[in-house]
Amino acid sequence: MTNMFVIVDENLNAIIQEPLQVVNTVTDVSVSGAEALFTANNSWMMLATALVFIMHLGFASVEAGFGQSKNTVNILFKNTITPLIGLLTYSIVGFNLMYPDNFNFIDGVLGFAGFGIGFDPVISGASINYAGGNYTYWTDFLFQAMFAATAATIVSGAVAERIKVSGYMIFTVIYVGLVYPFLGSWKWGGGWLDTLGFYDFAGSTLVHSVGGWGALAGIIVIGPRMGKYVNGKVIDKPGANVPLAVIGVFLLWLGWFGFNGGSVLSANPDVVSYVLVTTSLAACTGGLFAFFTGYIVFKRLDFGMVLNGILVGLVGITAGADVVSINATLFIGAVAGVLVVLSAILLDKFHLDDVVGAVSVHLTGGVWGTLAVGIFSVNPAHTFMNQLYGVLAYGAFAFPIAYLIFFVLKKTIGIRVSELHETEGLDSHEHGIRGYTIIYDN
Repeated sequence: MTNMFVIVDENLNAIIQEPLQVVNTVTDVSVSGAEALFTANNSWMMLATALVFIMHLGFASVEAGFGQSKNTVNILFKNTITPLIGLLTYSIVGFNLMYPDNFNFIDGVLGFAGFGIGFDPVISGASINYAGGNYTYWTDFLFQAMFAATAATIVSGAVAERIKVSGYMIFTVIYVGLVYPFLGSWKWGGGWLDTLGFYDFAGSTLVHSVGGWGALAGIIVIGPRMGKYVNGKVIDKPGANVPLAVIGVFLLWLGWFGFNGGSVLSANPDVVSYVLVTTSLAACTGGLFAFFTGYIVFKRLDFGMVLNGILVGLVGITAGADVVSINATLFIGAVAGVLVVLSAILLDKFHLDDVVGAVSVHLTGGVWGTLAVGIFSVNPAHTFMNQLYGVLAYGAFAFPIAYLIFFVLKKTIGIRVSELHETEGLDSHEHGIRGYTIIYDN
């Protein structure tokens, strides 16, 4: 009898243990699947971050290509300093100002989570529990920091060839470190515009228009380059290196795959692939319609307008790349391409000298793209009035603040180089080297 009970007991234990092993196996598979998805999402986000980073090389190439040869080193110097300042200021104050967790100063308007960034990545499960298992805290910071630095780079191109490096650096510290994240918190940080229903997928307004408002303020306060407007005529100042400008535009287009594709905030294959399609198609119609418009207006095949048309198409689709149809995408890019030409003409009418067309590309394109969400979005919550409120709110704060910063700098330390330096070139006087040196062998 004893042996029989032992046998029965062993069989019963086996029966009980078998389903427990199945449960444990399912749990292990579930955990493994979550970790694999987390790794895939974070890997895509890190790649997207790298693509946004390469946009700084694109901006540098476009500005150096469109600028005069005597100012090449100066332009490259500012574009190199910009991400350095942008990343550092964003780590010290910007990230926690833009994403405060709670608006502890003014509800929905201003919050701050403290200075510096910090997180213990070795805490068990901490990384995968951040952001719903899509990416780590560190990836989140770096991706957003690249966006912040981009806003300052927009200003750099507009005010090129006559601004002091010292003035530009101080402006960048304030604008990227404080102004951009403060305004960004209104939407991406869960502030009052987010509550209102304003939508900006990847930054037509939050990044490009904010940078564009800063650029507009800069060219107004600093004034045009010497000899740009003479007796009511616009004097062309040919760029130093058109091939370099073309390389820059294609680098920016490449970087936009990360700019918009990364803004999905996961590696979701359906959404990411769709966003990359809308991004590219808008660039195409933007370039084509800028070409058509330029030909009608200038009676020539204006290559510069084609290049800026590609960029404005990219800016225009950035606000709604994930919520507009393909047909709407084509239309948004086309309208942006027309607007960039008309905007450039209007700026010259008012003697507002924008070296690379940054205001026309980023401000005009950003405003149009943001409003277009209210017209074409498949989400009925994205109304035109909500989009208009957002555009007006950002313009009402970004432009006056940028203007005030430039004005104070102008009245204190001065922000414009001397006439001699501007005439002979900033490279020799400010940096002691030239961007292009030809040595003739006797």
